[in-house]
Amino acid sequence: MGATKPYFVYVLECNDGTLYTGVTIDIARRLAEHKSGTGAHYTRARGARRILYTETLPSRSAALKREAEIKSWTRTKKLDLTKGQLGVR
Repeated sequence: MGATKPYFVYVLECNDGTLYTGVTIDIARRLAEHKSGTGAHYTRARGARRILYTETLPSRSAALKREAEIKSWTRTKKLDLTKGQLGVR
């Protein structure tokens, strides 16, 4: 059996200053999708500026759990995470 690819949770800044949190196995490809308008509905409407934060996780399940956790946070807490002010588990 081959090694499994890691999954990434990311926080993206949209053109209107809002934040979007998602999961992918390829950060560059996913950012390109968001910027081209073929990503999530949320970023299609708002545009994508840049990735502010990424975190590597060992499985899709772990990444989806972490994504849900981050999505439940306030904007301030998400920004603290992107600035390295919150420890990564």
